[in-house]
Amino acid sequence: MALNSVNTNVSAQVALQSLNKTNAELQATQKRISTGYRVADATDDGAAFAVAQRVRSDVGALTTVNQELGNAKGLVATALSGLSSVSDSVNQAKSLLVQIADASISQTQRDQYVTAYKSLVERVADTVDASTYNGQTLLGSTSGGVAAVSKQVINNESGATSVLSAEDVSGLANVLAGLIGATFSRSATGADTWTAAAAGADQTSAALALSATSGATAFAAAQTGVANKLNQAGADSKFLDSTISFNSGKIDALNAGLGALVDADLSKESATLQALQIRQQLGTQALSMANQSPQALLSLFKG
Repeated sequence: MALNSVNTNVSAQVALQSLNKTNAELQATQKRISTGYRVADATDDGAAFAVAQRVRSDVGALTTVNQELGNAKGLVATALSGLSSVSDSVNQAKSLLVQIADASISQTQRDQYVTAYKSLVERVADTVDASTYNGQTLLGSTSGGVAAVSKQVINNESGATSVLSAEDVSGLANVLAGLIGATFSRSATGADTWTAAAAGADQTSAALALSATSGATAFAAAQTGVANKLNQAGADSKFLDSTISFNSGKIDALNAGLGALVDADLSKESATLQALQIRQQLGTQALSMANQSPQALLSLFKG
């Protein structure tokens, strides 16, 4: 293009426009490299950023859900541990009942077995009362101070809930006491009281103990009840494990999709950066040369 004006330097304008475009692209590339995102905010790609924000919201919600499920897992695991110990004690109770029922032993020996049996009943009560997690329990308490209540837990990012069943064994100690004709209670302060259902040795008679170990008795019902509660607590624990595992997998999948949507290809951006830096240098030189072109007009006016 012929240069005929010092007022309008078209070459410089073209060079400046090209340099400005290069600088804008260079700035965008540097932003992608520094943030690691192809879409760091709505100015990069409004639609993609809106989708990414929804996905991030789901990931955050699922992460919180898994934290809460982990807390619920602790509650159920505590209940399972307590029920396992109670189940062992119930099994031992049957052995003691058989020994108490043995008609060939002396009353002194029977009294010793009864003492051991009472100690076992108190251990059951202790286990039930100690099976708390963060101030909550699924087993209740022997004194009745804390009720066994089913717990609702959120299991996904949409707020769906599931129920962890209460496994109430708060009355088990008294049921076991009744098998030797006695009653057992525990106060809110932890004081234990034993009361004979009948006077004298009747509460520890061989007949009572023998009847407790045969047929469809209160002992059989208690044993079955503990087994059923163990089964339910185990099922709840497996459900929590499965849900936590599914949510973790879903979080990974969402993050993978999010990365494909907004993450920058740093290898590509590095190559682009080098090319733009060279273009910037060339553009700066071109602009400098275009700005010097009007100087040529001065030669026309030299004498």
